[in-house]
This record gives sequence, structure tokens and C-alpha cells, in this order.
Amino acid sequence: MFIARKLKKENICEYLLYMWQVENMIRALKLDMDLINHQIISQYTVSEQEKKEIYDWYESLIEMMRMESKQENGHIQLNTNIIIELDDFHQAILNSNKIPAYNSKFYHVLPFINQLKMKNNVNLGDIETCFNFQYGIMLLKMKNTEISTSTIEAQTEISKFMVLLARNYKLYKEGELEFED
Repeated sequence: MFIARKLKKENICEYLLYMWQVENMIRALKLDMDLINHQIISQYTVSEQEKKEIYDWYESLIEMMRMESKQENGHIQLNTNIIIELDDFHQAILNSNKIPAYNSKFYHVLPFINQLKMKNNVNLGDIETCFNFQYGIMLLKMKNTEISTSTIEAQTEISKFMVLLARNYKLYKEGELEFED
């Protein structure tokens, strides 16, 4: 919870990938608060009040997952809304032409994105495709799975693009970036 709160303020892309990982950890622990408390929450060296906050946070995520039928897979609406917001933000940047470096980087990675869409036969937006790819790479690395050089190259370039997305999003949220003239 504390990590999520910090990441949401500092880097929305890292926040969302973290939240997807939390969803999967909850699933791995069978949406069981006793297991989550024992395996995760008890490991924190924080006050009892903070542990209670963490407990309540996990409990609320589990409730959302159950209410939204996301116990087996998928993402809760809270996380899906961030993808939608980032996609809208991305389109606003592209349409404004006010951040040439962002536009340039996006068009540089667009062939990778299109290739991912074709390879996976999915009809997702560009931003969600980037997130799915990054998360997939993260899972492969955690499993120590060999990743091809071309995939690593694509991941590196998409990562650079997502850094620009996160940086500009933060500036926008802080009121330091505007699109209207």
C-alpha cells in the first residue's frame, strides 16, 4: 500500500505494473486474507496501525476482485481506469504536438507495438499493449526465462517511451504541462 501510494505520485507506469503484480500475488494466495497477512503483511516492519492500514487495503482489493469477478484473471476497474486515463492522456499529447520528443519516441516504437498486436492477435490500444508487453517481460525475467535479443531491444525502446509517458503525466498532474493554447 505504501509502495503503491508512492509510485502513484511518482511514476504512474510503475504504479500500474506494481498493481498488476499485487493482483497476481492476491490470486496466488487464493484471495485468503490469513495467507496474505502471514506471507506479506507480517513481513512489514511498521507500526500496528500501519499494518492495519495495509490489511484493510488488501482486503478492499480482494473485495473489488470478487465483486468484479477478477479472482482468476484480468484487472480490477481501478486499474483499468488508469489505462483509459493514460490512453486519453497519450492521445492528447499526440494531438497537441507540444511535446515533439514524446511524439517522436512514440512513432519510433509504434512498429514494435503493431507487431505485438499482430503477434498476439489482440485489439488493444497502444498504451495497454505496452503495459501488457512490459508486464509479460517482467514475469519472464522472474521465471528466469530466456528472452530473445530482439524482444529485449523492443522492451528497451518501449520502456523509454513509457518513461516519457510517466514523466509527462506527472507534469500534467502537477499543473506544469498544459495542452490548450
